[in-house]
This record gives sequence, structure tokens and C-alpha cells, in this order.
Amino acid sequence: MPQHQPHDVVIIGGGHNGLTAAAYLARAGLDVLLLERDDHLGGAAVSAEAFEGVDARLSRYSYLVSLLPQRIIDDLGLDVQLIRRRYSSYTPDPRDPRRGLLVDVEADAAAAREAFERVGARADAEAWSAFYADTARVAERLFPTLTEPLPTRTEARALVGDDRIWSEFVEQPLGRTIDARFDDDLVRGVVATDGLIGTFTDLDDASLDANRCFLYHVIGGGTGDWDVPTGGMGAVSGELARAAREAGARLVTRAEVIAVDPVGRVRYLADGIQHEASAGTLLANVAPAVLDRLLEMNRTDAATARAEPVAPRDEAPISPDAALGVPPVVRERLRQLAAPEGAQVKVNLLLPRLPRLRDESVRPEAAFAGTFHINELESQLDAAYRAAARGEIPSPLPCEIYCHTLSDRSILGPELAASDMQTLTVFGLHVPHRLLERFDNDGLRERLQAAVLESLNSVLAEPIETVIATDAAGRPCIETKTTLDLEEALRMPGGNIFHGPLSWPWADDDAVLETPAERWGVATRHPRILLCGSGAVRGGAVSGIGGHNAAMAVLEAAR
Repeated sequence: MPQHQPHDVVIIGGGHNGLTAAAYLARAGLDVLLLERDDHLGGAAVSAEAFEGVDARLSRYSYLVSLLPQRIIDDLGLDVQLIRRRYSSYTPDPRDPRRGLLVDVEADAAAAREAFERVGARADAEAWSAFYADTARVAERLFPTLTEPLPTRTEARALVGDDRIWSEFVEQPLGRTIDARFDDDLVRGVVATDGLIGTFTDLDDASLDANRCFLYHVIGGGTGDWDVPTGGMGAVSGELARAAREAGARLVTRAEVIAVDPVGRVRYLADGIQHEASAGTLLANVAPAVLDRLLEMNRTDAATARAEPVAPRDEAPISPDAALGVPPVVRERLRQLAAPEGAQVKVNLLLPRLPRLRDESVRPEAAFAGTFHINELESQLDAAYRAAARGEIPSPLPCEIYCHTLSDRSILGPELAASDMQTLTVFGLHVPHRLLERFDNDGLRERLQAAVLESLNSVLAEPIETVIATDAAGRPCIETKTTLDLEEALRMPGGNIFHGPLSWPWADDDAVLETPAERWGVATRHPRILLCGSGAVRGGAVSGIGGHNAAMAVLEAAR
């Protein structure tokens, strides 16, 4: 018989959001049990020695911090140090890689204009300043609302306080806004990429998926800055785990949840033994599609126990709602969440030194210090999307590079930290999960890795293959993760890093906001189960916001 242990709250999943919720709730005096199937905590926000015998702890999956509110850091007493990068980005010009656009946040107006002039985009220098002044206004007004009950759309619009800005970023496709504000193909592409990270969409698509992705990328911290955490992403999760444990939460690893009951029970396996735990509230720090499967497992097991057949359902996650008269728009949202799709490839590399650039006017230490854009002209992004939609691997593959070790040497062991060793994280765009319909995973991984290296080589003065370090066994220090690799390692369906399509960070004006869970954007169809991960409204990225908001909903309901 399963062992039964009652708790106030059981949290399914030990990623950073689950740890955030556990810390808040335990500090409030609740009995909290957190269950994590892996042998470590942190989910995608972890650091790991990816290469055998090499003393370097890479941020293996998530890699930068923008949306983590200072409020959470202060509330939980987290010792988290974030490093602001001087250089926002460098973009070699694919039309002539001997030149590129270096955006230096410390540059004066004259130097900024000169940087744009170098790539033939003089007219866009002032447009750039005006555009990002607009995003700064949106960030300043909307970011504080992410850790408050949901504003309505009308309230959010009033906060922004400028109808032109609202229309450009919220009501019309991002591509139309970018094309109206900028002239140059390269500048348009640099701006556009924030709407495409992990999101497979056309910039002009009426779904506005790119707009939502863009919004989350430019409002973090109220400024839109993306920072490097000292010690890597594992340091962030480690602090959250410390705060949760010290508050009294019980964090159990190697505990795989196998079924969830809407009345507040979970069944899980630990050390080969099946256990059962119950609570007044369950928090799901898993993708909504994963939660649906766990609920379905409970339903299937219950029917089997009764020796009754399970009725077939065409739309398993949504038919109960359909029976309750859920509006079609909600059903469509649930259908999307039930079949999420990631659209990226992640490549980690270790180099004994930075490679030389074809653009000799920029030092590699400056070029790689921010976001390094490769083959991301707006026209190239459009062509890549259309190629991937046809089932092809884009060529050239749009990529972005982040070099953490230029900001933080602490992720390297003492000997490596004293050398010129550098880590590179490459994020390739427009490689949707559907490519696995054409390629097996090993074959796709090999092709994508080759495409990433080819794209990188197009802007280098030397082949990147000649600069890659080797591990203790003499193998190149390169690690590639496909969407399926993410799905298998992190239980992210379809390799979707946001757990599903991103939502606007507000509620529709006609939304029902009667319960704390609804007001905080963490409700599911089951009153005793709340989302506390990236699938919640205002979830996505390493922010802790999903966990914070779920905890606030629980505490509000208890008052």
C-alpha cells in the first residue's frame, strides 16, 4: 500500500519556480513538500561540468537573467550577484563580415552614431535610441505588475500611458512596427530577434506570438537588461534551494510523480517504492501538458481499478471544459498548451581563447562580451523561418552567442580561470521540434551542430573547429542539445523553453478573476491545483515569478 503523508502544499517539480514557491510558503509557516524526479534541483537553471575532466561549470540550459525581480531576491534573502554587461550586442554584417555593429551602452551619442555608420545604417542611430526609449517606458510601467495580481488589459494600457506605443507593441505585428521604425536590414534583424527566441513564428503573423516574446525580453528588471549571474545559473537555483530548506520546506529528489488526483493527492516513486502524498493545494511546476498527462494517468488508473474502460477523448486536456461551456478561445489556448513546440538548438563550447574575427576593427573581447548575433538580418530570419516551415534546416542558421567567462571567471576552476579559457553558449533560432518528423534525433543533432559551426565560421577569420578545447579523453569540448534532448532531460514537451505559448502579462477585460488563483494568473481547471512554473500567466524565463505568484495565491486563499 502507498505510504500517505498529509501536507499543506505539495509542489511537483524542483525547478527554480518550484523552489521559489517552496521558500515563500515555508517562510509563511506552511508544511511544504517538494518532489523532484531528478537527482538534483534547479531544472533548467543549473550549472554542470559538461566536459569530462574539465573544471568548468557551464550554465547548461538557461544562461542569462533578466526577469528575476529584486523583490524576490530581497524577500527570500538570496545572495545572488548579477553582472551587468557593458556591451549590449555585436552583429557582424553578413553582407560584408569585415564590418559589424557594436552596441556599447556606455558610448556617447557621437560614438553610437559612428557605430551605425560603419554598417551603412546612419539613419537608424536615432531611431534605435527612440525605439528603446519606448521599450524602457513599457518596462518601467509593466514590470512591477508581474509580482502583483493581474491587471486587466485596460489597466495595463493605462499604465503604459501612450496609445502609439501600445499600438506598436501590442496591437500590430512586431514585424510591421520594426519595418516602420528602422530602414536597415541588419538593424531590423537585431531588434527582431528578441521576438523569436524559442518562438517559431513569422514576425508579421497575426497571432502576435512574436510580440509577446519580445515584450518579455525587453521588460526585465524594469530596464530590459540581461545579466550574467555570478557562479552561473546553478548559483541562482542553489540560493533558492537554500532559502527553501532553511525555511523548513522538505525538498525530495529522485522522487518521480506518476499521477495526480484533482482532490489533492499525488503518487510518486522514490527508491523503487510507490508513495502517496496529499495536500490542500498542489502546485504544478511542470508544463501544463505534463500536468494533463499526470491527471490522465490518475484517471486511467482509477478506471482500471474499477475495471471500467476509459472513454476515448479526441482532446483529452480540454473536453471536460467543453462540457462546461468553455469559450472556443480558451479551448484553443488549452489545445496549444497541450502540444507545445520548441524552436531552438543549444550548443555549449569551451575554447582555449576567443577566435579572431573577420572584422578587425572590433576586439573579440568586446564582440563576445554582449549578445553576438550571426546571420540575423531580418531577411535572413524570414528566409530561415520559411525554410524550417518547409521541414528544412535553415542555411545559414541564425544564431546568437553568449560568453559568460568574459563577465564571470568564477565558473572556471582556478587553473582555467587564470588562463585565456572561455565558454561560448550558442542559441540557434528557427529549428522547430517538427524537424524530428524528417530527421532522427541523433541525425538532427549532428546536422544542427554542423549548421551552427558553419554559421559561426562565416564571420570568423579562422575555423572555430581549430579553436575548440579538448576534454580528458581528447574529445572536442562541444555539446549540442536539440528540442528532443530538452524534452527528455527536463520534461519540457516539444523542447519548448516556455512550457507553451507565452501569454500577455495581463488579463482580458472580460476575464473572470474571482479566486486568488485567477487573480494571480496561476489557475487550472481544478481548484486545488495551481500552476507555479513557466506555463502560468507571466511565466517563462528564469524569473521566479510563476513560483512567487502561486505562493501569493495560496496565502491569499488562506486568509
